Amino acid sequence: MKYVLMFVETEKFAKELEAMGELEREAAYEAVGRWFAENADKITHHTHLHPVHTATTVRLGEGEPVVTDGPFVEGKEVVSGFAEVEVADLDEALKLARSWPACPIVEIRPAQ
Repeated sequence: MKYVLMFVETEKFAKELEAMGELEREAAYEAVGRWFAENADKITHHTHLHPVHTATTVRLGEGEPVVTDGPFVEGKEVVSGFAEVEVADLDEALKLARSWPACPIVEIRPAQ
């Protein structure tokens, strides 16, 4: 079964990451790299998104589409990346999410 794990950053996490020294930040990134390597047989695709301030949103409806700079929702939690995984079931997807070593929230959704 295919799921998408969406990695969600919080303002607190972003500040903690920013406050880290170079060596500590490198160790954090290495932990993420290890997680991807250890789960490579289940990960079919993954992407790290650019910061939220680089987003462009298109609102569709009646009339002309409206294009605005920024995310579709102003919030304190933002999706910073995602991984598409092929696993047996939701339990296995949850096991992967529980082992994620970085940002504090992982949203899991089934995918086709």
